[in-house]
Amino acid sequence: MLITRRALPRRAILKGMGTTLALPLLDAMVPAATTTAQTAAAPVRRLGFVYVPNGANMAHWTPAEAGKTFDLSPILQPLAPLKDRVVVVSGLGNSPADAWGDGGGDHSRGPAAWLSAVHPKRTEGADIHAGTTIDQLVAQRMGGHTQLASLELATEATGLVGDCGGAGYSCVYIDTLCWRTPTSPLPMETNPRVVFELMFGDGATREQRAIRLRENRSILDAVTAELGRLRTRLGTPDRTRINEYLDAVREVERRIQHAEAQERKSELALPDRPVGVPDDFEEHVAVMFELQALAFQADVTRVTTFMLSRELSQRAYTKLGISDPHHAISHHQDDPDKLAKIAKINTYHVSLFASYLERLRTTPDGDGSLLDHTLILYGGGMADGNLHSHSPLPVVLAGGAAGRLAGGRHLSQPLDTPFANLLLSIGQLMDLPIDRFGDSRGALSLT
Repeated sequence: MLITRRALPRRAILKGMGTTLALPLLDAMVPAATTTAQTAAAPVRRLGFVYVPNGANMAHWTPAEAGKTFDLSPILQPLAPLKDRVVVVSGLGNSPADAWGDGGGDHSRGPAAWLSAVHPKRTEGADIHAGTTIDQLVAQRMGGHTQLASLELATEATGLVGDCGGAGYSCVYIDTLCWRTPTSPLPMETNPRVVFELMFGDGATREQRAIRLRENRSILDAVTAELGRLRTRLGTPDRTRINEYLDAVREVERRIQHAEAQERKSELALPDRPVGVPDDFEEHVAVMFELQALAFQADVTRVTTFMLSRELSQRAYTKLGISDPHHAISHHQDDPDKLAKIAKINTYHVSLFASYLERLRTTPDGDGSLLDHTLILYGGGMADGNLHSHSPLPVVLAGGAAGRLAGGRHLSQPLDTPFANLLLSIGQLMDLPIDRFGDSRGALSLT
């Protein structure tokens, strides 16, 4: 354990065999000479992105009023308890996702252009080309302070090859949101076990992990002795904070182990589903959100991107009483029944996101909460799934960005205002020295 006489370092870790456990921000990480008015370390800003596919029922998404006195729309109602931490932005369009003479392929161009504001090259081969995404620009600037520069997560299998949209675009464009360079897409991980080991494993071999799983042991067992020594040096508030953090780590581990146990018991051969992926979609999303919260809490990374579901998703939301595949009903042809189902799916996705925001809101971080110090963009690259349009996009911002974003507002922009204007603003809030991004025409005022 890294420790000094006067204070724990901000990057303090506990190490055990095959385990590296980063610690959350504690009062003990503040130098002893710090004044009472400076009892918490300077807040660290985090950045997150959450993507939802196949468009939205925009008539039920967009609030009727603009400004601070707006009412949340029916789809956004799950955010009501967090309204003061939310900014709805309407009127934005992402022109680089349009055809530009390339014909079909909107489901491919939508995610590829979402964080890059660049029109992707139409190709089924290896000569893919899009644009460096805003998350990766921020990660390159902030990643030197953390164990991982960024986390890229998803819930549906990626890594497909060929043409996934039937319009001549490589599956890569649908499979990821994140591009390190215009020709270097980043894979998105769907397996919570892989993410867990990436965050908390320390060179453990596959055999060591297998033994730990068979014996139903926790990674926390490897750091028990160091935890005991650490607790003797902490005050009561810090011990409480450590215990809550460890409980959260153990709960995620337990849920992953449960998913793996169910996989081993299954009599069905499912070679395409990695071990550790929950059968239940809601549980899968919850675990992935929890991993992101832990990553922020322990400062494992400061940038996350999560594809809650992928474009062209055929998922049927039977828990909602919807047996039709999501993509199929997104082609609603103005059928009221299909539009109602789309709104129901949209609302469900927002409710899952709201639970994540509540987790961040209730997690202390310095002189505030994780939500106070985080900025999250929630939305998608498709507007109306029936029209395959990319304007106006569904867009919600959440969090405080460490005092740089005031919530409780609906910012209504002129129709077709470049979505890149918002990405430029986000980059600037994260201290990127940029005055242009993609097809931006100027930053939006978010303060």
